[in-house]
Amino acid sequence: VYNTACLACHSSGAGGAPKYGDVAAWAERIAKGRDVLHTSGIKGIAGTAMMAKGGCMSCSDEENMAAVDFMVDGSQ
Repeated sequence: VYNTACLACHSSGAGGAPKYGDVAAWAERIAKGRDVLHTSGIKGIAGTAMMAKGGCMSCSDEENMAAVDFMVDGSQ
């Protein structure tokens, strides 16, 4: 899911997305807790480029949460 839906923005920082592996960019987000990040990944974030499910509407919530966990684990 990361490679399919998240990579485009989270590898380049497009639309203000925190880049995978950028500890400083993720720190404040991670501090909010995984539940908040999972919800953001599934529902998107109003007023930002983060769309629901990162645009992968065929991805399950569980797949989306696993992608969020992958990014968090690689960005601490």
